[in-house]
Amino acid sequence: MTQRATESTLVHAPPAVVYGVVTAFENYRNWVSDLKKIEVLERDAAGRPLEVEFRAAAFGRSTTYTLRYDYSRAPDVLMWHQTKGDLTSVLNGQYRFEPAPEGTLLTYDLEVELSVPIPTFVRSRAAHRIQDQALRELKAQAEAV
Repeated sequence: MTQRATESTLVHAPPAVVYGVVTAFENYRNWVSDLKKIEVLERDAAGRPLEVEFRAAAFGRSTTYTLRYDYSRAPDVLMWHQTKGDLTSVLNGQYRFEPAPEGTLLTYDLEVELSVPIPTFVRSRAAHRIQDQALRELKAQAEAV
């Protein structure tokens, strides 16, 4: 069963700064706490990361997944979909960067489907935890730039 979640936060930094932090994948190890490894596997003609492999802590173990990014609506929206994963069969989402009087309204939409059987409440909690942590860490990093 697919779990969907949407969460927003106000980041006290301009949209271009927040977008820059999100797309600087090579810097994630400096500020994403559960990330163990990240590798850009493919870039587009503009040099932007297209396919990125992640290894992260999840459910008391490590998980590896690969995301393919879609820049067709950038810099307003950055979308991705999973191309490979060991614990997830679906890990799709997007960030929306909307100008706000105090900075950026950042919205994170996430769709997760685990490939291992886990109770619904655990799946729901996992999706919200991913979002909460991602938004909290991203907000802190963008506001520190």
